[in-house]
Amino acid sequence: MSKQNDATARRKARVRRAIKAVANGRPRLSVYRTGKQIYAQVIDDAKGVTLASASTRDKDLRAGIKSGANVEAAGQIGKVLAERAVKAGVTEVVFDRGPYMYHGRVKALAEAAREGGLTF
Repeated sequence: MSKQNDATARRKARVRRAIKAVANGRPRLSVYRTGKQIYAQVIDDAKGVTLASASTRDKDLRAGIKSGANVEAAGQIGKVLAERAVKAGVTEVVFDRGPYMYHGRVKALAEAAREGGLTF
């Protein structure tokens, strides 16, 4: 394993520990991004179930998104995820940014999810 992967794994574990400490039974909004796409899920860790998900790879969202690797696409995914989560009965979540900085696409997704009705 390379040093970069070790650092990423440590950062991800550190964030996950902090989230677990403050979650109080709330589902986790997890973000995963690649160079071309962004994915988000609302996960109930107690049951081990995904309650809602959205990504730039969804067929119904792909037509309205020019590129999955920009802030505008992340904002759209955040809004769609919030709609799906509220429909599933989830309004309060804890935000899991993973090993990524709260900046750019991750920040845009989080802010759009807040506008869509999620509280964190």
